[in-house]
Amino acid sequence: MQDGEKSQDPTSHRRDQAREEGQVVHSQDLAAAVLLLVALVILLNMGSGLVNFFFGMGSEHWGGEAWMQLDGQSFNVHWWRILGLLARVFLPILGLFFLTGILVHLFQVGILFLPNKLIPDFSRLDPIQGFWRLFSLQSAVTVLLGMFKIGVVGSVAYFAFRAQQEEILALAGRDVPEIARFLAETLLWICIKVAAALVILALLDYLYQYWRNEQSLKMTPEEVREEMKNLNGDPQMIARRRQVQRQLAQNRLKSAVPRADVVITNPTELAIAVHYDPQTMQAPVVVAKGAGVMAQRIRKLALEAGIPIVEKKPLAQLLFKEVELNHPIPDKMYSAVAEVLAYVYQLKGKPMPGRAA
Repeated sequence: MQDGEKSQDPTSHRRDQAREEGQVVHSQDLAAAVLLLVALVILLNMGSGLVNFFFGMGSEHWGGEAWMQLDGQSFNVHWWRILGLLARVFLPILGLFFLTGILVHLFQVGILFLPNKLIPDFSRLDPIQGFWRLFSLQSAVTVLLGMFKIGVVGSVAYFAFRAQQEEILALAGRDVPEIARFLAETLLWICIKVAAALVILALLDYLYQYWRNEQSLKMTPEEVREEMKNLNGDPQMIARRRQVQRQLAQNRLKSAVPRADVVITNPTELAIAVHYDPQTMQAPVVVAKGAGVMAQRIRKLALEAGIPIVEKKPLAQLLFKEVELNHPIPDKMYSAVAEVLAYVYQLKGKPMPGRAA
């Protein structure tokens, strides 16, 4: 595999950087198709109410009694009344359109604020580049996709209309209001089917945009290494720093463990070295502790220095979890640690020193 091949999945930093630059998955067709479908569904459910509203308004203003006078005050009263009626009918519909548009865009890109995109880009006004964009491969693909969408929409409309052929032929024996109602409902349902087909096509377009965006975000192995170096530093320096830290930790253990009076273990995962000097200490102190490899190192140093190793699993877990390095034992653990120390002093044939007052 060559370093120049974009074979690596994009990192989270690469995705965040692309998002800050406005490179996100977005399909204009999806927003338009969903808005069209919502508008048709609203018209299907509220269409009769809108027709009755406009019919009643027309009858009141054009078919009722004539206004005997029309001064400025009367005109304002009627004008604001009409605006109030229109607002009461259309504001909920427009609000639903507005909410649908926001939700569709949030579904695609989430919350994204890019003030730099508001700056005019005059390079797009170059007529030569615009001419070449008209005959580019992307433009050809866009034209072909547009023709495909027209074919799909035309086919859906044709088959939907074909399914109503017998009912349409039977309209000859119906009244004019019935014919008008049937045609309106039929056309509305055909439009809804067409809008549903557009939504499906838009979802496919969104998936294609997502795939193309993922392909463009892929990185070469060299780019991944360079990004890791910029974010975390040179890997060789990191390895060197960790090696120095391990060496310092081992040096601290070499000086701390031989001073301990006992090493309490768990029995192999944890090791805590405890030291107690009744002349200078109020309570025993944890001088070294570790888990895994560090615990093995502490036990090895304890064996080399002749420090007793006592297995006390619950006590070792408490000491490792709750007592910081070079901190005294809490009062609630003192009796358990004192019992271990008494056992150690008994092994050495020494009397257990009392706790300093």
